[in-house]
Amino acid sequence: MPPPALALAAPALPRRADPVRVAVERLAQSLPARTDAAVLVDLLEDDLREGLDALGDVATHFSNLLGTLRTGELTPVALMDAGEDLRVLQRLDSLHDIIVQLRKRLSHAAGLKRQTHVRTR
Repeated sequence: MPPPALALAAPALPRRADPVRVAVERLAQSLPARTDAAVLVDLLEDDLREGLDALGDVATHFSNLLGTLRTGELTPVALMDAGEDLRVLQRLDSLHDIIVQLRKRLSHAAGLKRQTHVRTR
């Protein structure tokens, strides 16, 4: 373990900022400092992360399909198996729900900002 003086002097390695965290923190700073606004921001962050995760699953599905079609043996069974992915269909359903929820949350955030804007005039 380095001496404390050396530990303090060592430059911190730059970490890549989490884009979701940066976005929701920016939103949080623009909203009134109230409990309901903080809860809204937390829920919005969860929705963004879940939506991005679902998009990743869908992208992986399409990559797998392309891989099968480009390099796999193109038997009827292989083609049926490549197209049959119940999980991706479920993820698409959840993605739809998340998008609807994000729209509601952003509308709510707009309402909070409008209230704040009206009060500061």
